[in-house]
Amino acid sequence: MTTLLSLCTRNLLRTRRFLIQTTWSAMSTDSEVLLETAGNKGIITLNRPKALNSLNLNMIRKIYPQLKAWESDPSVKLVIVKSAGDRSFCAGGDVRALVEAHKAGNPSVAEEFFREEYQLNNLIGTLQIPYVALIDGITMGGGIGISVHGAYRVCTERTVCAMPEAAIGFFPDVGGSYFLPKLPGKIGLFLALTGYRLQGRDVFKAGIATHFVDNSNLKNLESDLMRLENPTLADIDRILLKFQEQCEMDYKKEFALKHVMGKMNNVFDADSVEKIMEALQKEGSDWSRKQHNIMKKLSPISLKVAFQQLKRGANMTLQDNLKMEYRLAQRFMADHDFHDGVRAVLIDKDNKPNWKPATLEEVTEEKIDSYFKPLPTDKELKL
Repeated sequence: MTTLLSLCTRNLLRTRRFLIQTTWSAMSTDSEVLLETAGNKGIITLNRPKALNSLNLNMIRKIYPQLKAWESDPSVKLVIVKSAGDRSFCAGGDVRALVEAHKAGNPSVAEEFFREEYQLNNLIGTLQIPYVALIDGITMGGGIGISVHGAYRVCTERTVCAMPEAAIGFFPDVGGSYFLPKLPGKIGLFLALTGYRLQGRDVFKAGIATHFVDNSNLKNLESDLMRLENPTLADIDRILLKFQEQCEMDYKKEFALKHVMGKMNNVFDADSVEKIMEALQKEGSDWSRKQHNIMKKLSPISLKVAFQQLKRGANMTLQDNLKMEYRLAQRFMADHDFHDGVRAVLIDKDNKPNWKPATLEEVTEEKIDSYFKPLPTDKELKL
């Protein structure tokens, strides 16, 4: 009897170990986002490396309630967000999935995605506990949205940041109308209208990142944060600055855009997109010609909406900006350019979008104003 009992116990333990190992393995390899509470820290790991950790609705629906739970738990003192893989922090929202769902007759998928993504952006921006984003690798669009509104954004020499939405017939959302106007000079508008890619220390120099650390030291930085017994803002600041000062990469080297800041501030200070294009042509330098050629290929509606949203958003709260952007997102989903832009860049990959209207001059003020009009009361974004 004892032998039989021992055998049953051993088999039960073996089965239990197998189930635990199987469950852990599935979470580690199959879950699109990993959420862990380790001591008094919350850890978010974006886990779609093959998709460059692009953000989808399933991930948002896991992150949001967990962040809320951590915020309301007095024992949680710090949240760290990072990514799996070595190429990308988060390449943006999974817009291809939204367009394909819309094409299949499910437009509500996009409504839900943008509503819940912007609610997550707002939660990060108002979070009552320190939030450290380790933005190593490609960080674009939605990836900026889940990092830039937090207290700390740590970039590395491998970080590439951009808001390239106008290339797919969309606009710089996820709070772009809030944080882009706050960057030095006209950098924010320049990024919005050209999709220019900031790299490495320039992400820090431009103000999107708060700190710069060597990629090779990122795990050590994370370990030091995890070892903090009772993390305070002063403790976190001290650790981030320590690793920044240890950089072998020269983060103090001058900003790559420094030599064109004067031109940029003059040209992008014009009071319309058309006048910016004229000023770029008139300025005549290689840099100006390059920006002019880039902007000529982008969606005219996207450019005009982006110009207007940054102008309107400069003196608005994050919450009011996100509400405005939700209106814009619904208008873009209902119009032509976003769908054809995603088709051309991400689906067919022919890079030949058919913008409608095709020129800036054809995009009327009435058309742009219609994008900003309130939605029906029950359709507005609630924060």
